[in-house]
Parts: sequence; C-alpha cells; structure tokens
Amino acid sequence: MTVVRTPAIGIDLGTTNSAIAVWQEDKAYLIPNAHGEDLTPSIISIGEDDTLLMGQAAVTRQLTHPSNTASHFKRFLGSERRYRLGREQYTPTELCALVLGSLKSDAETWLGHGIREVVISVPAYFGDQQRKQVRLAAELAGLEAVRLINEPTAAAMAYSLHEQHSRRFLVFDLGGGTFDVTLVEYQEGIMEVRASAGDNRLGGEDFTQDLVDAVLGRLGIDRGELTLSQLGQVYLACERAKRHRSGSGLEVVLGAEWNRTFGFVESELTDIWRESLNRLRKPLSQALSDARLQPDEVDELIFVGGASRQSEVQQTAVRLLGRFGRHELDPDRVVAMGAAIQAACRLRDSAVEELIMTDVCPFTLGVAVNQGDLSGVFSPILERNTVVPASRVERYQSRHEQQRAVCISIYQGERFWVRDNLHVDDLEIPLPTGKGIQEVDVRFSYDINGMLEVDVTLVNSGELFQKVIDRSPAGVTEESKRESRERLARLKQHPRDALPNLTLSERLQQLYEESIGDERRQIEQWLLQFERVLASQDPQVINSFRQQMNKLLTQWH
Repeated sequence: MTVVRTPAIGIDLGTTNSAIAVWQEDKAYLIPNAHGEDLTPSIISIGEDDTLLMGQAAVTRQLTHPSNTASHFKRFLGSERRYRLGREQYTPTELCALVLGSLKSDAETWLGHGIREVVISVPAYFGDQQRKQVRLAAELAGLEAVRLINEPTAAAMAYSLHEQHSRRFLVFDLGGGTFDVTLVEYQEGIMEVRASAGDNRLGGEDFTQDLVDAVLGRLGIDRGELTLSQLGQVYLACERAKRHRSGSGLEVVLGAEWNRTFGFVESELTDIWRESLNRLRKPLSQALSDARLQPDEVDELIFVGGASRQSEVQQTAVRLLGRFGRHELDPDRVVAMGAAIQAACRLRDSAVEELIMTDVCPFTLGVAVNQGDLSGVFSPILERNTVVPASRVERYQSRHEQQRAVCISIYQGERFWVRDNLHVDDLEIPLPTGKGIQEVDVRFSYDINGMLEVDVTLVNSGELFQKVIDRSPAGVTEESKRESRERLARLKQHPRDALPNLTLSERLQQLYEESIGDERRQIEQWLLQFERVLASQDPQVINSFRQQMNKLLTQWH
C-alpha cells in the first residue's frame, strides 16, 4: 500500500478569478484547470437541463443567459442575498462552495489523489460572519479549511520566502471585489503583520461599473431601459477595454445593435473613476496610522490583485506612499502561491521551516456598556490590529446593588454605538444581590486559529464564568481545539504579574526608596510610565519599554 503524504494546498477564492496551488519540490505551483488555465473565473451558470457550468464555460453565458448566471457573489457572503439560477435559489456561500468544489476536482485530477485539508485566503477586512461562510463553503465542497489566511498576508509570504534583508512591505491588494492594505515587517525569518485596513465593497468591479455608467451616458440611455442581456454586453465591453487597454486612454467597442466605439482619454478616465480612486485613500492612511508609521518608513510597495494593474490605481498608490511599487510576482496568482506556502509552513516543510508569521485581529472586539444614562455604548477590549494570539482584560461594574444578573454582549466593529457594530454573542452572568455594587473583570483571549474565549470573573468572590466562541475552521479536530485553549491559557496573565516586569517594578521601587529630590522625582515618573505601559497589555510596547529601562538603569549610579 502506498502512503500519500498530505499535500500542502492553498486556495485563493477570488471575486473575479480563483486559483489553487500546491507546494512541491520547495516551490508553489499553480494547478491548471480542465481548460489548462491556472485562473478559474468565479462564475456559475445553470444550463437548461440543470447542468452546472463553471468557470470559463459559464463566462459566455453572462451574455446569452444572464438570468441563469451568477458572478461576483463573494462580495455578498454573510448577507441575505439569493441568486435564482434555473429552478433553484442559491446563497453566496453555496455558489462559493461550487467554485471550491471545481478547484478541488481540478487539483485531484492533476495530483492523482484526493485532497481535503487546505489553506484558503480571505480579504483581511472580512468580518467574522463572512469568514464563517468561507469555512462553511469549504465544508460543503468536501474540504477542511485548516486555516484562513488574509490575502495580503499570503502575498507578503510569497514575496518574503527568499528575502535576506529586514524590510517593511506595504501590500496594496485591490481585487475584483475587495480592497485591503496590510503593513508587514520582515526580520530574520519572522514576518509580522503590523496593521490591516480595507474596504470589502471596493474592487475592480466598481471601476468597471463606473465605466459602464460613462458609456451609457454617452449613449443617452438609462440602465433601467436595457435588458439584462444588453446591460451584460455593455459590461463585458467595458471590462474588456479596461483589461486590454494600451497607452493612457482606452476604447470601449460595442458591437451587436449599437455598433459604436467610444474613446476615453486619461483625464476623462480620472474623472470617471475619481470617487472610486478616492476610496483607496482612507484604508491606506488608516493602516499607516495604526502601525504608527510614516510613508517614508515603508521600504517597499507591493501590488496584489488584478485590479491593481490599472495605471490610475498604481498612480494613486505611488502618490500616497511616495515610492514605486513591485509586481514581479503575478498579482492574480501571488495570493494562491502564498496560501500554499502557509500550508507548507503548517505541515512543517523543511524548505519553509524558518519562516514564521504573525497576524493581527483586523477588527476591534468589545462589549456593550452603559455610560451614565446612555446604554448601548461600545467598550473595546481587543483593539483592531492587535497581534494575535492575545489576551486583554477590562474591569466593569454593575449598575445597582439589587442587580441580579449582567449580560455580557460581545460586539465586533469600530463604531461608538454597538447597534452600528456586529453582534457576536452574549454571556449571562448571575450576580449576588444585597452585597453592594459588583465589579466584573471581562477578559478576551483570541487565538491565531480564530478562537475567541471570554472569561468573566466576579472580583469580590473570584467566581469564574467562561464561554468559547468557536470561530475556527469547520471540521477542526478536538486536539487542535485543545491546543488552542492551552495556548490561550498561557496568555491569561496580566503583564504586571510576569516575572521580568515584576523584577523591573521592584527594582524601580527600591531605587525610589533609596533616592531623594530630583532623582526620586525622576524614578517616580518612570514608575508611573511603566504602570501606564503595563495597563496597555501590549507585549511589544511592554518589552520595548522594559528593555529601554533596563539599559538606562545599568547606567544609573
């Protein structure tokens, strides 16, 4: 009997195109589909006899059978959107499952054996519900998503694989339906994600639709006056013109009933796309701000995603960052390659064993609280772009002495009011009555596998309540869950209780006792500053401050 080693498989589930890659012979290879192409259009169509048409076979049916063809459905994962194809209605999750199933079939044919465990890339700014739907789609396709990796992180892994020098990358990832900006720092085999920001409703599709509106304006026709087939013809003509442009302008060639050609010069295109181009600015500025970096502190700009090829997009990024970008790895394929590299890391392949990756929580996680007479205020516990795994605790109190219970309502988002954020879960905690106002410690521990554990401790009694919100991949083993919980348990120590921090604190307090005058006042400032740093519960900030203080104290007389 021949034992088939688990292959390292990575999948880029794209809005416009999808790809699957395998790590073999110390390299990531794109696996071709049945047409011999390594990019598969993320398009589904149902034939008259209920035949499933997928990828390239479904592309032409966008024109001939638009009502039975679906595309760009990844943008609506986690929504109530439904697509009627033939006699049935399908959710975006089910359509993504069909794409994943097609990629799985192609890979099994090419490899000569079955596959199950895969790493799937997702937009960095995908929320919890969208990620869950990707995992469900994988399960429906007969796959086990052992890891979800953020698309820009995957691209950075592909670029960092053979890097020898420390550097900071800004990954500018504009795909067909989503936009992400991720700042990555690479140093001595460790790739650390510093910050991510994005817009999961901005992509190449929006630029195409802007051009469609401009063409219809030239024709003097409103969208509502066209049939689905006619609108599809205009859309495909605009998409073709955008993809195959030469020079600074482009020409949209409308055949069939119109038989017209419309030319657009560069200045006109800039006006047509101005609003979409402006939407690129905020995520880029936010990522730099969250990483506490200036544009000139970024060493390299990397373009990822097919829409990043657009010259106006590149010019916008270059102007904002003040440097030219890299795109020697194909923007349409680099994410699948990076996902395969991550799969190889997970399987401890010797060629990538030195590459270590950290990631961040892209959204803030917190609870609903009352502020005075206002209820439903969002109180952050784990801030966005916190390096994971991480554990943070905040203290709250009951509203009155006779309160019998408190509901810990968990939310994800960045808005002041919880109603504007995404509700994740609730945890009901009974309170002892008649014993005064109760203080409650709420701790969030977040694992790299996507597991959020909530610990609520009644301060007076020490009674502990726990809830695990399993955001991990579908089909994850009990052993993996146990390992995640063990890793989280190791995090559940306030930084001020860690031995190196206790040592420094005691040393400072001893010096305070021994000193007087200006020296004592200086040590007092250091003590207060160290307390503020410890309260941040940020390991990087604490370690950096401790190292600085220890260096200063070695010079202290």
